[in-house]
Amino acid sequence: MSRVVKRIVPLAVLVLALACDKSGTTASAPGGDPNFGAGGSEAKPAKDATAELQSPGGVVGTLMFTTTPDGIAVDGTITGLEPGAHGFHIHEVGMCTGPTFESAGAHFNPSDAPHAGPNVSPRHFGDLGNIEADADGRAEIHALATDLTLAMGESATVVGKSVVVHAKADDLTSQPSGAAGDRVACGVVTQTNP
Repeated sequence: MSRVVKRIVPLAVLVLALACDKSGTTASAPGGDPNFGAGGSEAKPAKDATAELQSPGGVVGTLMFTTTPDGIAVDGTITGLEPGAHGFHIHEVGMCTGPTFESAGAHFNPSDAPHAGPNVSPRHFGDLGNIEADADGRAEIHALATDLTLAMGESATVVGKSVVVHAKADDLTSQPSGAAGDRVACGVVTQTNP
């Protein structure tokens, strides 16, 4: 064994020994959490999620879902829309098969409520109202979904569902889906860091 290797090996062992804590592990608690790795029964913290909207007609966009104290914030940009209002909903199935996106199923409605606007109760959990596209067909999205969660295993989780944009405005009253017309874009909500 060369002299260099003979000197490096004991140094590496010393560094490793110093890195270990009293229990003999080198794992460290993120943020100094003393319960890190304790394996309690608490629910895992919610993770952020995204949806990549696509369509055969050129409507595309990226949406980010973030947990806030008031619900799930939905933010992003959608382009390629006809100018004006478009129904914007969470649908019950995480499948976006074009060109009609009927594979996404109905509005996400685990409480079996009637369709309504986003500020009315009761309503579908997936009733997010309308988005507004400008003259260039661009819509900036800033919505708050108070009934939804990103927590896996919860009946109200949006993860694994679809986001659907419709051709027309949601009238917020017609049953079962607001007479918003065809589905022009769809994207599956996926956790970004499960």
